Amino acid sequence: MGEEDMEVGFSGYPRYPYCVVWTPLPCITWLIPFIGHTGICHESGIIRDFQGPYAVGEGEMAFGRPTKYWKLNPSKIRNPGVTWDSAVSDSCEEYKGRMHILCWDNCHSHVAFALNRMRYNGHSSYNMFSVCLLMLLFGRYTSVGGFLKTWLPFCIIAAIVTLVVVLTSSA
Repeated sequence: MGEEDMEVGFSGYPRYPYCVVWTPLPCITWLIPFIGHTGICHESGIIRDFQGPYAVGEGEMAFGRPTKYWKLNPSKIRNPGVTWDSAVSDSCEEYKGRMHILCWDNCHSHVAFALNRMRYNGHSSYNMFSVCLLMLLFGRYTSVGGFLKTWLPFCIIAAIVTLVVVLTSSA
């Protein structure tokens, strides 16, 4: 499922059915490339993301188009009576009433809440760390451009730091 396989919504924004999506956070991802902003999509592929205090976005992510996605299987929902969309909606309603705390209750927690609500793959202990790790392990880049948007700033900074260290240590 690359960018060419994505459904395109009315606004021209790609849709990612049954996916967790990820995009870089300016400055933070440049220094730590596996840290970014996540969202979870409805069955129709519309993205929902916890964007800030008491705010859950719909359709477009707070920090731009996704560069990675993790395709999930709705048949792995293990909570009877809970559908994919109801779990995503419940998570969004819950997070509309929460304060965003960058290092504690954040966009990854919003995704974890939905996965826990559906008991995805029989688990109900997802958290921001497990969502980050699972996206790192199973996430796929949307395109070459998505890969570059994620890694190029880090590589440039690493090259500059390396160059400065080499030049100053040989002087």
